[in-house]
Amino acid sequence: MALTVALQMDPIESINFDGDTTLMLGLEALRRGHELYYYLPSGMSLAPDGVVAEAWPLGLQRVKSDYFRRGPRERVRLSDIDVVLLRQDPPFDLAYITSTHLLEHVRPHTLVTNNPAEVRNAPEKLFITRFPDLMPPTLISSSKDEIAAFRAEHRDIILKPLYGHGGLGVFHLKPDDENLSALLELYAERGREPLVVQKYLPAVRDGDKRIILIDGEPRGAVLRVPQSGEARANMHVGGQPVKTSLTARDHLVCEAIGPELRARGLTLVGIDMIGDHLTEINVTCPTGIQEINRLDDVTLERDVWDAIETRLGALRATG
Repeated sequence: MALTVALQMDPIESINFDGDTTLMLGLEALRRGHELYYYLPSGMSLAPDGVVAEAWPLGLQRVKSDYFRRGPRERVRLSDIDVVLLRQDPPFDLAYITSTHLLEHVRPHTLVTNNPAEVRNAPEKLFITRFPDLMPPTLISSSKDEIAAFRAEHRDIILKPLYGHGGLGVFHLKPDDENLSALLELYAERGREPLVVQKYLPAVRDGDKRIILIDGEPRGAVLRVPQSGEARANMHVGGQPVKTSLTARDHLVCEAIGPELRARGLTLVGIDMIGDHLTEINVTCPTGIQEINRLDDVTLERDVWDAIETRLGALRATG
């Protein structure tokens, strides 16, 4: 069955051709015969006739120097679209939150995935706190006294912005580092959000494992190994993708969180594991599919679309 699909994403000309997951989802949609549009979050409006978007018909191909074609821009009612893929990158700010509210107006006739209400309710670094037994010692706070006390207990710590992404603004403070006060001042100047403070996990030197879950089931993983002299393993900052497999602990973590992901309509999720610890649950715009595909010779975007079409069929059967 041919569907009409819209990608809510960042400017397509700015994506990382060799690493972007949204590109693979769009290519698979076209391979299945679906009609594809794309629009920017800033092009959304709540109008008297519903939620509309300034959208472009989109063609894609696996050619790095010429990977997309845009048709003339159209005014599209999102309630006339079968599936909207919510795929814009953070920051998870008020503009992002507003877009999730607007997308709720097109449900349930249009399937939006991941479920916008649950994306809004499950920011990656807060959602994980529902599973305290799986994560490293963590503090979320703006209090200098609380942060100082946490550091005094754990000594070697990581500081990161609560709503950051891609490793931006992440600092490793060793016990003898004298920059904590200066960093707290810098964070305070940039925003009012609390910080995430975590006990440093030396296992990150061996890599930060990204596991892709589709409808709550683990389907593949890639180990992101940080460069020498770098505390962050994110591929945005030079982490190298390495083939890996799931450990017994990884499976236990996935079994613990999988039912919650399914119940919330979070179809495509990427979790991060450092050693035995769950460090993030990424629901906004998880990546890693291209790296896993190359290393494991799989096509995870097909599994994602199978799950989307199954969920859409269930939605229509009950509607």
